[in-house]
Amino acid sequence: MDLAGRARGHDATVGGLLLAAAAAAKGLREDLRGADALPWRALSRIPKRERLGEEDTAVAGHELLLPNERSFQNAAKSNNLDLMEKLSENKVNINAVNNMNRTALHFAVGRSHLSAVDFLLKHKARVDVADKHGLTVIHLAAWSGSLEVMLMLVKAGADQRAKNQVGMWVTPGQKLLPHHCRREEVLRSLFISPTPGSLQDGMNALHFAAQSNHVRIVEYLIQDLHLKDLNQPDEKGRKPFLLAAERGHVEMIEKLTFLNLHTSEKDKEGNTALHLAAKHGHSPAVQVLLTQWQDINEMNENGETPFFLSVEGGHEECSKVLLTAGSDINIPNKLNISSLQIATRNGHASLVNFLLSENVDLHQKAEPKESPLHLAVINNHIMVVNSLLSAQHDIDILNQKQQTPLHVAADCGNVELVETLLKAGCDLKAVDKQGKTALAVASRSNHSLVVDMLIKAERYYAWREEHHESIRDPSTGFPLTFKQDHSLETRHIRTLLWGLAYHQLKANEWQRLARSWNFTDDQIRAIEAQWSGNESFREHGHRALLIWLHGTLMTQADPAKHLYEELVHAGFPKLAEKTRHFKSKTDSNSKKCVVS
Repeated sequence: MDLAGRARGHDATVGGLLLAAAAAAKGLREDLRGADALPWRALSRIPKRERLGEEDTAVAGHELLLPNERSFQNAAKSNNLDLMEKLSENKVNINAVNNMNRTALHFAVGRSHLSAVDFLLKHKARVDVADKHGLTVIHLAAWSGSLEVMLMLVKAGADQRAKNQVGMWVTPGQKLLPHHCRREEVLRSLFISPTPGSLQDGMNALHFAAQSNHVRIVEYLIQDLHLKDLNQPDEKGRKPFLLAAERGHVEMIEKLTFLNLHTSEKDKEGNTALHLAAKHGHSPAVQVLLTQWQDINEMNENGETPFFLSVEGGHEECSKVLLTAGSDINIPNKLNISSLQIATRNGHASLVNFLLSENVDLHQKAEPKESPLHLAVINNHIMVVNSLLSAQHDIDILNQKQQTPLHVAADCGNVELVETLLKAGCDLKAVDKQGKTALAVASRSNHSLVVDMLIKAERYYAWREEHHESIRDPSTGFPLTFKQDHSLETRHIRTLLWGLAYHQLKANEWQRLARSWNFTDDQIRAIEAQWSGNESFREHGHRALLIWLHGTLMTQADPAKHLYEELVHAGFPKLAEKTRHFKSKTDSNSKKCVVS
């Protein structure tokens, strides 16, 4: 027995209104503690702004319960019969409704408290009250799955054919929540663990039992009460069979099939039971449905097949089941989006690999707005990019703006993706509708790291072409990369270049040096576009020197010796001597460090 409940009951009887007022003030907090005590882990993942009692909080100024009525409802929630009995003796109104139009019986049934339900029914509690969302106690009994409570309610005269209606009315001053938020809040406030889309308009007891997988309730309604007329579509056009498939309840699917309540009908969105099961990745349910399904490639209103919906949800196992059963892997939806594109956009790398292994069409005949590779780049799915490139996806395919994937990556400033595409040998000269190369796009977007990478790539591949080297087979000992160099092996030469740029080269001198190294005018302009003030030339010169160093290392030349020769050739003999002295000094220091 609940000792705290006994104490509250005693104080309510002897002390009167003091405890009742306190109970009313603490009501919402008690509801929250009660919800936290329940073993429903799903509640812990619900954002605080949507948790239990939000609607109660929104209408705190419009509470309809008297203090003792609030205490009575709390007692029903916790199955505290002693307190219920004592408050009943004090003539409490057991049918009082709160601001949600719920009675004590709603809460007792919602938590399947048999003793509290029995007490309330013996004291003539009303069984026909619908809360503000149209939920009656017969709905809650079917939802919570207590056949014993259902039997008690039917015996008491509850309407077995009642339909709910979400959002029937709003208390004055209450903030109206979005439809999907209201339906989730209904469940939480009645201590029932919610699932997405659990509550729709026009649902009856059979709908609630089917979607909650309560087979005994369904058997009772159909076989004992002979209520086959409950097998009607809700406001979304979904019969109980579709709701069971949507939740993946194999046992319920089989039971409804046995009761001849299965259907291949579509809901208002054109979804069949197979669509709904596939959409949520319920592989066992899909396997059961496939044994009696005729058109496996049937489309909904959006032109989506069950296979497409399964891929869209990232359900690889379910997709394999459907493909084995004969699904067409290449049917796009009405927007001409393919299953490969949707998997790529959503970043389902493993699923993309599966589709590629099944010879999915990489390039649709009808030109899409964005290719799979574009979508992978746009959404920064580098693993998917690598998979597509390995499957020989056209690296230079154009989108509706005539942009290659490299254009898109450069515009986003995505260093890793740019690196991947550059190493794969994409076309650096391709121009978009505005006539801009990827370098021009990166420069316009002020992505200096990407600008430098693209210039390195342009120079490197030009050198390889000039020397008839294979682009995909670098012969140097250095790993091919176009990203910034932070290696210890090049630290000394990079220090030399930094000092040269920031302390030796004057304005406009780095451009002379760059042209002597065959930098193009476009490359020089791209570097200069990142302007940060009158001293920008120092940073620009430093970047140009590092780009030169990259090319020198890739051709296996001695960078220090090569720098000396290039400075002399470009007309900077004094700077060349300073670099020689710096090299000698750093070499000496290095030897000292080794000896010490």
